[in-house]
Amino acid sequence: MNSAVDVVTDEVRKRHRVVIRFAGDSGDGMQLTGDRFTAEAAAFGNDLSTLPNYPAEIRAPHGTLAGVSSFQLHFADYDILTPGDRPDVLVAMNPAALKANAADLPAGGVLIVDTDEFTPRNLAKVGYATDPLEDGSLAPYTVHRVAMTTLTTSALAPLGIGKKEAERSKNMFALGLLSWMYSRPTEGTERWLREKFARRPEIAEANVVAFRTGHAYGETTEAFAVRTEVSPAVLPDGTYRQVTGNTALAYGIVAAGQRFGLPVFLGSYPITPASDILHELSRLKRFEVTTFQAEDEIAGIGAAIGAAYGGALGVTTTSGPGLSLKSEALGLAVMIELPLLVVDVQRGGPSTGLPTKTEQSDLLQAVFGRNGESPVPVVAPSSPADAFDAAVDAVRIAVTYRTPVLLLSDGAIANGSEPWRLPDAGELVATPVAFQSEPNGPDGQFLPYARDTETLARPWTVPGTPGMEHRVGGLEKADGTGNISYDGDNHERMVRLRQAKVDGISVPDLEVDDPTGDAQVLVLGWGSTFGPIGAAVRRLRAAGHAVARAHVRHLNPLPANTEAVLRSYRRVVVPEMNLGQLAFLLQGRFALPVVSVTKVAGLPFGAAELEDRLQPHLTDDERIEVPA
Repeated sequence: MNSAVDVVTDEVRKRHRVVIRFAGDSGDGMQLTGDRFTAEAAAFGNDLSTLPNYPAEIRAPHGTLAGVSSFQLHFADYDILTPGDRPDVLVAMNPAALKANAADLPAGGVLIVDTDEFTPRNLAKVGYATDPLEDGSLAPYTVHRVAMTTLTTSALAPLGIGKKEAERSKNMFALGLLSWMYSRPTEGTERWLREKFARRPEIAEANVVAFRTGHAYGETTEAFAVRTEVSPAVLPDGTYRQVTGNTALAYGIVAAGQRFGLPVFLGSYPITPASDILHELSRLKRFEVTTFQAEDEIAGIGAAIGAAYGGALGVTTTSGPGLSLKSEALGLAVMIELPLLVVDVQRGGPSTGLPTKTEQSDLLQAVFGRNGESPVPVVAPSSPADAFDAAVDAVRIAVTYRTPVLLLSDGAIANGSEPWRLPDAGELVATPVAFQSEPNGPDGQFLPYARDTETLARPWTVPGTPGMEHRVGGLEKADGTGNISYDGDNHERMVRLRQAKVDGISVPDLEVDDPTGDAQVLVLGWGSTFGPIGAAVRRLRAAGHAVARAHVRHLNPLPANTEAVLRSYRRVVVPEMNLGQLAFLLQGRFALPVVSVTKVAGLPFGAAELEDRLQPHLTDDERIEVPA
């Protein structure tokens, strides 16, 4: 299955998998092109994984390295776990895109360039002293020189649209060419273009013509005489759709609201890379969803807390810098003990950092980043599709235990996409919330801080319910009555109760994938390292190594069997896109030596990269013995 090429027929080469990267200026529509090719791969039935890579500069100068945008797609006829390490095909729309991405293209890889953009001015912008198309530096690759801009504008000339609009359609030429090369159907893309630009039919027609022109170019040019075909993947039975992590997370929030019989209220301030959750939920008002674009991060969480007090599922979404701003209000949510979902889509930091890149550096902030003893459950999805289940799970915890919950996604999950099997509605058992509507005190009074004996959750009541009058706020509460209390003994009791409530949350045991049962090394991950770890472990096992792997969804509290699992292996290796935050937590919690493998380059681990970095830890050299 690791073999890329199977057989070549008269005009079609069969392959098990292909990795394509579209790269160009931020205005070249590379994200749109890649997303559309992905949609066709999903409709065809391939398994797939994507990695959009956005420039950090909103309006970087045209043709510069700072403005390069790329979209990588890995599609296959079998189960894959990552968007691929290196592209088999690189489409470079200008010299900047070539310079930024050429090092990732392996020898023998296919390079398609728009020759119209390789002008002396554009070459000079990115430091090319000579034209790489002419100086022999691209000799290791199979290079296809295509005058995409000229071919596109010539094809669109009869339509009478402006030159600028015509040139902007060249991304559809590239999409048409790649659709021919990889035997993708065309009807869906043409239909999609006409729907997308329905209000401007002349633009829709221009894009359709450009798409057809690129397809015809591939069909009629001898350089592209051999097409490639990747058969559909064999996936578990069900109905699938392509989904990004942000979209799946939004759907999970809505599904959870329906499951618990709660209206959803989102209070959010736009921030990369979390904004798409706000956009998606704003389109789902028919499911009792209200979205509020607040003036700042603090107002967003404040409104969500108010909605929770009013009997709704309060949600707020952000990224790392916004979570810092929300920390005081999050402490308030801990104090008043009401359900609240706080979504942090992590990005490179600190401060504004790398706003369009991915990282996992908010874990310690999520667990500890508030004043006082402020325990908060932390849940992390492992992939774009898993974001749906993680959101439902996080809301379950918030509602059942009356606590704010932090959901830690990241940029790779949020913007990446993969096939998602739609859950059967019957899998989400309706569990309407039972609001407190009757006095619960011994003398017929309402005790807002009385606790459920099993979950330690306090009652949830809707303001205005007769006899249920009560106050909430940030000052310490008296046990039971909820009155303001400055008593030290009461404070200690309440601090320990809030901690015990989080510690007692029911989460599944940590599952270990150890096929041989005799592995001495465990690779443990969390969040979006799931795919790279899985792919790297596959490679190591194929090379004859016995390696176990496990993945943590519930980071606080950890699964009850975590310590027992870790102690059953001689060495535990934890890859993370930070400087070792989960490793730090595990070492502190269990007094265990843990090997930390880290990366903070704004991009996920590659499978081969992680394989190389894990390799030294599989030997007995400098073996770390785990104490009994």
